[in-house]
Amino acid sequence: MTTTRTPVLAARGLVKTFGRVVGLDGVDVDAYAGEVLAVIGDNGAGKSTLIKCLTGALIPDAGTIIADGAEVTFRRPQDARDAGIETVYQTLAVAPALDVASNLYLGREERRPGLLGSVFRMLDKQGMRRRAAEAVRDLGITTIQNIAQPVESLSGGQRQAVAVARAAAFGSRTVVLDEPTAALGVKESNQVLALIERLRENGLGVILVSHNMPHVWQVADRIHVQRLGRSAGVITPQSHTMAEGVAIMTGAAAA
Repeated sequence: MTTTRTPVLAARGLVKTFGRVVGLDGVDVDAYAGEVLAVIGDNGAGKSTLIKCLTGALIPDAGTIIADGAEVTFRRPQDARDAGIETVYQTLAVAPALDVASNLYLGREERRPGLLGSVFRMLDKQGMRRRAAEAVRDLGITTIQNIAQPVESLSGGQRQAVAVARAAAFGSRTVVLDEPTAALGVKESNQVLALIERLRENGLGVILVSHNMPHVWQVADRIHVQRLGRSAGVITPQSHTMAEGVAIMTGAAAA
């Protein structure tokens, strides 16, 4: 039972308002290691606000965020990264002109050992390329053969794979994916879904935000339903059909 485990990332009573608009109204959420927690909801349900509060992009007005059983305060995204939480936003935030390895280490560049790194501040490009290739291989990504090729030469699915690989390489506890298959075709979507399953197999907690209900029901272990800024319930693909989940999401049924 998941209730006997400590969530890798959790929140209690999250509240976030924007003037008179209520983004979150007392939301609880639990994500566990080695599982995929999907977050679904209609437009304006508070999905993005919830994710941003959990990852330091927004500061909640009230409530508590808990990482590995300890209360934490995220004032900025870097605070969440320091806690082992990586986020892949829908916009990807990759640098098209840079190669795959440089994108994986963007903002985390490693210097060469010894005086070359400490005094002359030379980057360890060879080492970063080697470790980037290992990260891509560990996730089973076979569509990217050349770590040195610029990201702008990759397909949409390959770019998404680069973003996921970067999150997996540095997200030691939790990876948050915001609409990872939104702009992809069937084949590339399936590749990304396979990556999500690989993250779960590697023991990471995965939070998946998606409008694509078939994808959610394919990979999710549990499904957190957001409605009008509140949690409408937590269901599973085994306990509820896709139609029943959508009914809860739209208010036509209760969880």
